[in-house]
Amino acid sequence: MKKWDPHLFFYRNIAEQRDKLINFSPPAVLSLGFLILICLGTLLLKLPIASHTETGWQQALFTATSAVTVTGLVVLDTGAHFTLFGQIVIALLIQTGGLGFITFAVVAAMSLGTKIGIGQQLVAMEAFNQTSLKKTLQIAKYVLFYSLGFELLGILLLTPLWLETAGFSQALHEAAFHSISAFNNAGFSLYSNNLMQYSDDIQVNLIITALLIIGGIGFAVLLDLRQHKKWSKLSANTKMVLLATLLLNVISFLLIWALETNNPNTLGSLPLSQQAIAAWFQAVTPRTAGFNTLAIEQLTDASTLLMIMLMFIGGGSLSTAGGIKVGTFVVLIMATYSFLNRSDEVIFMRRTIPAKQVMKALALTIISMILIFLGTFILTVTEQAEFIDIVFEVVSALSTVGLSRGLTNELSSSGELVVIFLMIVGRLGPLTLAYILATPYLKNVRYANADIQVG
Repeated sequence: MKKWDPHLFFYRNIAEQRDKLINFSPPAVLSLGFLILICLGTLLLKLPIASHTETGWQQALFTATSAVTVTGLVVLDTGAHFTLFGQIVIALLIQTGGLGFITFAVVAAMSLGTKIGIGQQLVAMEAFNQTSLKKTLQIAKYVLFYSLGFELLGILLLTPLWLETAGFSQALHEAAFHSISAFNNAGFSLYSNNLMQYSDDIQVNLIITALLIIGGIGFAVLLDLRQHKKWSKLSANTKMVLLATLLLNVISFLLIWALETNNPNTLGSLPLSQQAIAAWFQAVTPRTAGFNTLAIEQLTDASTLLMIMLMFIGGGSLSTAGGIKVGTFVVLIMATYSFLNRSDEVIFMRRTIPAKQVMKALALTIISMILIFLGTFILTVTEQAEFIDIVFEVVSALSTVGLSRGLTNELSSSGELVVIFLMIVGRLGPLTLAYILATPYLKNVRYANADIQVG
């Protein structure tokens, strides 16, 4: 019999706990890291050096949460309230939050040489919407490259345009901040009226919307475009995202232009060319970007409802955008079409969409709708505001958009906490759902079919 060694027992216990920690649910670990990042951001923004006047704890928490979740809802004027240090902190939080949920778990494991277990591999592949671990690691490798590259391009294009109204250092700072905010679909701006002062500047509008669209279509799409230059060689997912993005943007552009052309508070007072520019910008930005060149609270109810739908849909998977995602929306549309067409399979571009993907899309949509209902219900109790303003605020927060009809600055303390919760859930939800779907519990028991009436 071996002699019992208390030291050996102690170190074995440490090793076992370490192994348990490494094998712990990656979304749970990532969520914890996410919350730590928010807390760190809150502490930094609370420092006297971060603002010109004192920042309350809840104000700092709200701002940090909005930045990390790349939402863009603000209770403080980013440009006027925060110092250069505070603005840099916000930009870093946006950058970390925008890319962190996509890359950090996989990239950290690759960098540290940590062995990725089967469960973690499934999680990573599900989170990246891939079926190959090799391609998952490849995408993670290019995420940082694409992000910094496009942000640098935005800085180079915007800096000369803003030299006319500011010195080089200030123009460079503003260009860097807005490029990071735009590519990450955050919607934070250093200007009190967001980008309304550039509503007639076609260059600024095109640069910002280009960054929004590129950041919102997804890194898997960008990688596919890089590898396959011809349309025929692109994956079904890439074709779907590109076509859906084009259709949503064009249709929204035409609808907003038509709905607002006679509204004197928005497009009605602008020349025809400026109407087109402003309508285009406002059609692109609701899909989780958060910038605005028009007064959102002055939009017609029809345009507001359209924006709520665009915010709910969001951008592409594996992107800096939020919402239920374009792929989810298209899968639900095609599933509905297949049912009405009495087809047993859901077909898209001569490809069959697996039943699990349809169920995942349905589950994600239902969860989002439940959260929207609960958030709206609570805010109707705690806030004295118009119902449409509350719904708009809730969808904007959950979809991490950042647009508001003026309600954000009027929220009560409890209302701010509700919005903070929605922003966090909106950013963490898809990963949590991906983990659940990636680790199914197989059952050997099968039950008889239930004849439940539907519809």
